[in-house]
Amino acid sequence: MLIAGFPAGAWGTNCYLVAPAAGEECVIIDPGHQATQGVEDALKKHRLKPVAVVLTHGHIDHVASVVPVCGAHDVPAWIHPADRFMMTDPEKALGRSLGTQLMGELTVGEPDDLKELTDGAELQLAGLDFTVAHAPGHTKGSVTFQLPEAADIPSVFFSGDLLFAGSIGRTDFPGGSHTEILESLGRVCLPLDDSTVVLSGHGPQTTIGQERATNPYLRQVAAGLGADETSAPRRGM
Repeated sequence: MLIAGFPAGAWGTNCYLVAPAAGEECVIIDPGHQATQGVEDALKKHRLKPVAVVLTHGHIDHVASVVPVCGAHDVPAWIHPADRFMMTDPEKALGRSLGTQLMGELTVGEPDDLKELTDGAELQLAGLDFTVAHAPGHTKGSVTFQLPEAADIPSVFFSGDLLFAGSIGRTDFPGGSHTEILESLGRVCLPLDDSTVVLSGHGPQTTIGQERATNPYLRQVAAGLGADETSAPRRGM
């Protein structure tokens, strides 16, 4: 399997291209702010043909390049219905102005073909099987994508802004909920095998085993301590 990732834009949002191998079809995950050129460079480098864009949630740092990427390659995008409004009204999703100095020009709106994700859905795209899990907390429509273990390759978990190396997504934007994100961590993350590779929306790669042992939020959930705030920082836009 081939996974090519790069941090894009003002918030260093991780965009991933996933394919069975170089020279084959691929899926693009979270083409965010200023990700268009990085996507094109990765497609060319690995000789990939995109067939779909899938989105972990609707914040502008994860979706800002969806319209140009989908338009250039005539492919659909997938998003959870609870976050769909964010594609046309990103400031409502954040509860504040984005600021043109930082963001520059944006292509706000929906691509021509926008499909909706559901919890537990199995997406068969580019010869790969993605399992969708609805994981609210960072946003109401946050989802994760998991690829199954295959041969000597461990399972891969695209966590979006649910789980980071050493942290979790912030919950202070409209639609965010600390209680919900802890519930999502327990329901979606804790059952995964320790060997599962975690590719987050921001920051470095980690594993479920590493986070189970060291992440204060995941440890809190595993210990059944409820929704009390910890002093550890949270990440994401």
